[in-house]
Amino acid sequence: MTDSFDDIRRAVRRRFGDGARIENIVVPTLGGVNRTVLFDLVQDGTSRRLVSRQETYTAEDSPFLATVDQFRAMKLAFDHGVPVPEPVFEYDAADGMGNGFVTAFVSGETMPQRILRRQDITEMRGKLTGQLAHILVQLHTIDVAKAGFLESAPDSGDIVGKFLERYDSYAEAHPAIELGFRWLARNKRPAGRRALVHGDFRTGNFMVGPEGVTAVLDWECAHLGRPIEDIGWLCTRSWRFGQVEFPVGGLGLREPFYAAYKAAGGERIDPEAVHFWEIFGFVRWAIYNIMQAHGHTHRGRRGVAFAAMGRNTCLVEYELLMTLAGRYC
Repeated sequence: MTDSFDDIRRAVRRRFGDGARIENIVVPTLGGVNRTVLFDLVQDGTSRRLVSRQETYTAEDSPFLATVDQFRAMKLAFDHGVPVPEPVFEYDAADGMGNGFVTAFVSGETMPQRILRRQDITEMRGKLTGQLAHILVQLHTIDVAKAGFLESAPDSGDIVGKFLERYDSYAEAHPAIELGFRWLARNKRPAGRRALVHGDFRTGNFMVGPEGVTAVLDWECAHLGRPIEDIGWLCTRSWRFGQVEFPVGGLGLREPFYAAYKAAGGERIDPEAVHFWEIFGFVRWAIYNIMQAHGHTHRGRRGVAFAAMGRNTCLVEYELLMTLAGRYC
């Protein structure tokens, strides 16, 4: 048989033997950076659902983590009890498939609007935010020395300065973003404890099932940073998806979440520090939108979604300005 999945078949047989086969193949309609394929690995009368992810777009100035380091970060988190799809194997040069890896399949809902509006899920808001706090503590208390391979990650080090460099590289005038950078410079926070940071911990990047959070996904932004970065990003208004009365990812209130983080073994959360990283969250998200639109117009990465992100930049800028003015919280 010859089809567009023969490369995956060959990679699977290299690792599990000539008798291994793949069945029930599905290509979900999501993601633009990766080729994602779901399949069953059938071997010796048993079947296991797996997920293949391959890079389809790379650039020298990409702000995202190389797949080899994504895999290592996921493996480290998995080994320390963080709910992550089990890393199974990486693709290598002999596969001829470029960069990518295979993980176990985890069932659950990822679409933010469904998570935030489904009756069975909204009824357990408090449980979900408590679970998210516990997961973050699990991640942030991993021995940072074990994550030394992330020292060279794009966002390790001075992340604010790195995003200023990225913004300047697009040579576009965005006064609201520049105001955000000035506010960040004037309200700079003292350096704190370094930790393994997910970097994109938000509604839409974790799966939710009947019992709560089942898996944390999308490790492209993992780096060494401050634990408060993940908390500020989760609370950034952009990730509330209309449920603005619930600052913690559209799911819960700040104080119970902060208390749950402390009760799980995390450090006390400073609300002013969270505010700082929320302001940075707006700036960062706006620049990601510029990046995607720039790729559409100048880098040949054409797509309606990428073009639309150019328009989305102004919406993020508006929320940034309203937050700086004290109109939004």
